[in-house]
Amino acid sequence: MLTNEKVLQRLTERFGDKVLDARVQYGMMSVTLDVSVLMEAMRLLKEDEALQFTFLTDLCGVHWPDREKKFEVVYHLHNLRSNLRLRIKTPLAGDPPRCPSLTPLWSAANWMERETYDFYGIIFEGHPNLKRILNVDEMTIFPMRKEYPLEDNTRKDKNDEMFGRDPALIRADL
Repeated sequence: MLTNEKVLQRLTERFGDKVLDARVQYGMMSVTLDVSVLMEAMRLLKEDEALQFTFLTDLCGVHWPDREKKFEVVYHLHNLRSNLRLRIKTPLAGDPPRCPSLTPLWSAANWMERETYDFYGIIFEGHPNLKRILNVDEMTIFPMRKEYPLEDNTRKDKNDEMFGRDPALIRADL
C-alpha cells in the first residue's frame, strides 16, 4: 500500500536536498521541490511502478510578493490505484518566472499552464503554444499578481452605492 511516508522517502532518496520542504496538510502530503529537479521528479512520480501518480488533477500559480522567490507553481497529482493525492510546489525566482512545461508528461497540463501564464506571467519553457487563453492578447499585465491595490480609498469621485455600500453605514473606526 502506497503511503505519504513512502512517497517522501522515494523523493528524498532520489533528490536529497532538492526536496526543500515536506509536510502533511489535511491528510495530503505537500512537497516543495527545487525547480531544477521538477521535470525529473514529476517523471518519477508518474512512471515509477511503485508510485504511479498518473493523473495530473490541477496546477496553478501563486504570487508571494513578500518572499525572495515571489512565484510558485502548485501541482496536484492523484494515484488512482491507491487513491492517494499529492501536492507538489516549486518556488520560482525572476520576472518573468520560468518553469519547465509538463506537457510532455501530461497533455492535460497544456491549458492549465496557459491559464497560469495568462494570469501570473509564469513562462512554461517547452510549452507547445504558450499564449493567453482567457484574457485579450493585447493585455500587458497579469491580473492575478498582487501588484495592484484592490481599491483606491483616497478617491473622492467614487460612489459607494455603486458597490453595494451605504456610505451612512460605513464607520471610520473599523
